[in-house]
Amino acid sequence: MIKFTKMQGLGNDYVYIECVTSDLRVQDIASLAQFVSDRHFGIGSDGLILICKSDVADFKMRMFNSDGTEAEMCGNGIRCVGKFVYDKGLTTKTSISIETLAGIKKLQLHVENEKVNDVTVDMGEPILEPDKIPLISDTNERCLILKADDRKFILDCVSMGNPHAVTQIDDLADFNIEKYGAILENDKHFPKKTNVEFIKVLDRKHVNMRVWERGAGETMACGTGACAVAVACILNGLTERNICVELLGGSMQVEWNGNDNHVYMTGPAETVYEGELYYDND
Repeated sequence: MIKFTKMQGLGNDYVYIECVTSDLRVQDIASLAQFVSDRHFGIGSDGLILICKSDVADFKMRMFNSDGTEAEMCGNGIRCVGKFVYDKGLTTKTSISIETLAGIKKLQLHVENEKVNDVTVDMGEPILEPDKIPLISDTNERCLILKADDRKFILDCVSMGNPHAVTQIDDLADFNIEKYGAILENDKHFPKKTNVEFIKVLDRKHVNMRVWERGAGETMACGTGACAVAVACILNGLTERNICVELLGGSMQVEWNGNDNHVYMTGPAETVYEGELYYDND
């Protein structure tokens, strides 16, 4: 029996398993991630997140997509990690560090009535070099013009520890994200595949966004994606440095600070329910 907690940040939902005080005795974590993510035969989620011990930070986060692939980071997921460790009494600090495959991230926990409500994450500096995103570009530029089936897209590529491609869409509400998102995710220019953000700039402080996540499909929200959107919009002179990104699951505030060049993301984290899962390793 495996104890789990279902949590969500703006509808981006994950199954969380605490591995700090006890070991997860599962041989194939990728298969476990696929199982718990199944919305018909499992718990139902965008993926699996393990909260582990760390030798270099307060805690370590391992994040698996619904297809079983391990990813570098998840902005909505890491906010929920912060809520989990504080609400569960694993820490009493409101400023904590989390080790991820995208580096160590610093979290500021905003507590109300002894529970974490919102979390601000220092996402670090955006990565803009094509080979580090990673992106295969003949011109060594971040921007690509790619054709997906019958439509061309201008993509502005940014990494927030994981790869993102941002493109503007006029018909965002009626856009066929399943069709084009899957094609662009797997385009040969992205050696590690990519997350794709389809956006519409409303004004200098507000942007609408839909996201196709690598290994998961369309989700209600993506924290690293919202950060990549802010960076792309600022670099192209479309918005201010502090913007509200509106997603299907709600809104989050993203600031690209001009002093330290770090991107800061603030948004909610919520616990949905807890339970025990019977999982057969075979």
